[in-house]
Amino acid sequence: MSITAERIKSLRKQKKLTQSELAEIINASRMAIANYETDRNTPSFAMLSLIAEALNTTVDYLQGKTDNAFKQADNASNNGDDKKHVDLADDELIMSFEGKELSEDYKKSILAFVKMLREERK
Repeated sequence: MSITAERIKSLRKQKKLTQSELAEIINASRMAIANYETDRNTPSFAMLSLIAEALNTTVDYLQGKTDNAFKQADNASNNGDDKKHVDLADDELIMSFEGKELSEDYKKSILAFVKMLREERK
C-alpha cells in the first residue's frame, strides 16, 4: 500500500471519521475514499487538497514528502498584499480550462475546493 493511502486512512481514523463522513466533507463518494485507502485509485491533486484540508494536514504529508503531519502557521509578516484575487463564478472557473476536457468528478473536485477556500475567507 502506498504511503498516501496509508496516511489518508490513518489520519481519518485518528479524527474518528468514517469513510462516509470524510466523503461527505469533501463532496465525494464513500467508494472513492475506500479506493484511495486501498490504492485502487490515486486521488487527483485537487482531491488530495480537499482531503488534506478535511484531515487538517498538508498534501506534502499525505504524499510522504514530509513526516510533519501538522500545518505550518501562516507567515505573520505576509499581509497578503502580494496575492492575486480572482473573482470568478463557478461556471467561469470551469470554462477557464479552455481546450481541456475535464471529467465530471474532476469538475466537482475543483468546485468543492473553491467553495472550501471561499468559506475559509469568511
